[in-house]
Amino acid sequence: MIQPVAAFERIGEENAFAVLARATELAAQGRDILNLGIGQPDFKTPKHIVEAAVRALRDGHHGYTPANGLIQTREAVCRRTLSMTGAEVSPDNVMIMPGGKPTMYAAIRMLGEPGADILYPDPGFPIYRSMIEHVGARPVPVPMREENGFAFSAEETLSLITPQTRLLILNSPANPTGGVTPKAEIDKLVAGLVAHPHVAVLSDEIYDVMTYDGEAHTSLLTYPDIRDRLIVLNGWSKTWAMTGWRMGWSIWPDNLIGYVRKLAVNCWSCVNAPSQFAGIAAIDGPQGAVEDMLEAFDRRRKLVTGLLNEVPGVSCILPKGAFYAFPNISRTGWKAKPLASALLEKAGVALIGGPDFGILGEGYIRVSCANSDDNIEQAIGRMAEFLDGNAV
Repeated sequence: MIQPVAAFERIGEENAFAVLARATELAAQGRDILNLGIGQPDFKTPKHIVEAAVRALRDGHHGYTPANGLIQTREAVCRRTLSMTGAEVSPDNVMIMPGGKPTMYAAIRMLGEPGADILYPDPGFPIYRSMIEHVGARPVPVPMREENGFAFSAEETLSLITPQTRLLILNSPANPTGGVTPKAEIDKLVAGLVAHPHVAVLSDEIYDVMTYDGEAHTSLLTYPDIRDRLIVLNGWSKTWAMTGWRMGWSIWPDNLIGYVRKLAVNCWSCVNAPSQFAGIAAIDGPQGAVEDMLEAFDRRRKLVTGLLNEVPGVSCILPKGAFYAFPNISRTGWKAKPLASALLEKAGVALIGGPDFGILGEGYIRVSCANSDDNIEQAIGRMAEFLDGNAV
């Protein structure tokens, strides 16, 4: 039997897709499944964005595009970046990507190797650690602690840097916790990074518009001291409900942009033209649909948190960003993954166990707020009923 090289044995998965597949399978069997597991907006892509893609197809945009993206798309990203952060970016430093994960892969592939350390948030998006292990680097978790609002501590993060550290991955607002790191803490981190010029930074800012309670997003692009070693990941998936379009962008320093363009040529060639025209329409068009989504997510995070805190044995801090809650279920007596599995199979509620987001995720589950108020109420009601009848 032919076997792949050892590096492929080290690739992990994003279990949210496995849960989605099982939930879909159970629904096909006639089960009533409420899905608070998958991390995607429950809204349709706004019509003017869809129409822009259709118009591009009708206008004959059917061929290859440049590996780094259409100049019009990259210029739109620059306009959006300036309006959101105040930072000026050249289109020459922008890569249009088929989603957000290729940026993670490119950065980790470029900077990770055996003997190198890469720091990543834990609990955090599972692909970070998966790709770090795949390239043979050593994954070093940066704790995201509940008592700190699931924000990173600059002091603790800096203490983990060694001469072997090549890359630091940051994510705020954060998946799976909904944590938002305050600007003062980011200031401290960047000031400390000045003493570590050998460390590059990958800032995952895909949820940048999703902050609440007056908590502003702070982009790492606003810190000139690290711009020459900063990679910023962003995209269309969350803000404009375009998860299935596979449209992302990233911003790279001068000395790395050429390498990621070559990687694109070797791996995915380019991003299709109609989606890029849709992306331009998303950035430059009306933002009313985005504002409506944010209003709904704001309402739902409060609903989710309030309902979870009424469930015996469960406690949940109010998330300040993204569209997730990360309740603590340790007092229920259940381990997180067995509880998530039992809730799906026996109660018809899809959730994700905290350990799927890292070794520090035990004792927590991820709840997506990207569902209707009614479904949220029913799902958490089922959760409470299940725990009441299935004490450990």
